[in-house]
Amino acid sequence: MKLIEKRVVLHFPGFEPLDGVAHRARYERSARQSAAVWGYSVETGTSETGSDPLSFEVTTNSGAEGSPGWRTKSRVHMADHDTLVRRLRSGSTPSQIIAGFRSFAQIVREGGMRGYFRHAWRFGLFFLFPFLLTALAIALTAQIAVLPYALGFSPWHMLWSGPLACCFFVFAFLPFAERFHTLHLFADWKMAVALGRMDRAGDFNHWLEDRATAVRKAFDEEADEYVISSHSMGSSVAAHVIGILLEREPEIFNGKRVVFATLGSAILQCALLSSATLLRARVGLIARCPAISWLDVQCLTDSINFYKVPVVAVCGHADAPPAKMILIRVKQMLTREHYRKIRKDQLRVHRQYVLGPDMKGAFDFTLMTSGPMPASVFAYAEQDKLPA
Repeated sequence: MKLIEKRVVLHFPGFEPLDGVAHRARYERSARQSAAVWGYSVETGTSETGSDPLSFEVTTNSGAEGSPGWRTKSRVHMADHDTLVRRLRSGSTPSQIIAGFRSFAQIVREGGMRGYFRHAWRFGLFFLFPFLLTALAIALTAQIAVLPYALGFSPWHMLWSGPLACCFFVFAFLPFAERFHTLHLFADWKMAVALGRMDRAGDFNHWLEDRATAVRKAFDEEADEYVISSHSMGSSVAAHVIGILLEREPEIFNGKRVVFATLGSAILQCALLSSATLLRARVGLIARCPAISWLDVQCLTDSINFYKVPVVAVCGHADAPPAKMILIRVKQMLTREHYRKIRKDQLRVHRQYVLGPDMKGAFDFTLMTSGPMPASVFAYAEQDKLPA
């Protein structure tokens, strides 16, 4: 196996309120944790001034001073979509709730919910949860407001029950709902609709075209390997952006070793909408590109992914080469105590794909993007140790 000396990484993070600087800091922390577990050395450089997307260099080596070993340099381009996250989270709380339920109705009407329960019932429950929770709170708030009338009291009593109902919703429900990131999930589903329907030419569509132009220069750099990694909602963004590049330049990846790694992918979150014809077409372009090896990393204990679902075939391309499924277990990456602390927080479990491990295992995000082995070796369970 020829080790990688120079790598270019284009990473599309998930739907989180973090900009490129914050994602670089997370990457640095995770890299240090990975290095401590595996026993190699890592140095994460500062972000390059004026880079768009934000980029930085990561150097890993065997750490054995004076002895022959390996040394890998990776330039990481952090293609975050924090601009869209902040835009979707803007506005008053009532407007965010109304927009969230509008997205819910659009997803149901376009067959998204039916597809979720058909292919991954746990993802379907993840979809329903914030809306059912909020609908229950709204119903309870309304009951508090009309309680005097229901008890036969004078309607004037609603002068105190109405404010009491508002206080319940604002000071009791909303803080409780934040424990489950409810409004953040509402914004996530708004983005899912936007990436599926592609009917927001003024912001989303233009932004994706701009991102494709911005990341294009990364593939002009000389490297042994090019890794396009994406997490969660970032996989839908990546599919659009890479699809745009292939539409513009069908031979852009010719002669290159390219790995498209989707981690806890949410492509089907958007692609199962009946209107998502463009996204599904771009999935087909990526799957049929002979230079791209697609690795789809999935986790049984992560409810926010489509476990064992063949994303390419479900997108309507059963005749195209399928993505290679890599099945991992979060509990095999963390100590028992650490896993016990996070296992009930599904969003935290979902983030583990891009975080550092506590123990050696068959998958490590830092090694995939900055280690000495080709990223494709993670497709095989036996490749779970660093080369000597």
